[in-house]
Amino acid sequence: MNDKHWTVEIDLSEQGDLTTAHAMLAAPGSAPMHGYGEAHRNPVDPPAARIGDEIAVARALTALTDKLHGAASTDVEHNVGQMSAR
Repeated sequence: MNDKHWTVEIDLSEQGDLTTAHAMLAAPGSAPMHGYGEAHRNPVDPPAARIGDEIAVARALTALTDKLHGAASTDVEHNVGQMSAR
């Protein structure tokens, strides 16, 4: 069995009506990947920090997912190119 461990760290920051999230994926043998997301609270809405956190984190993870999928697609294309060059 070949177990692997990847880590996602998420940092949140709140300033006024803006919540930002930074997600970082660390995988052995690879450069870290980063995703950023933010949420803006409408000033007329009551404060609900958890909602801003959830939206900002979801957006950061979506950005990170897009980057990871792009890297995987590039790796697949490279791998197929190597196989067809044989």
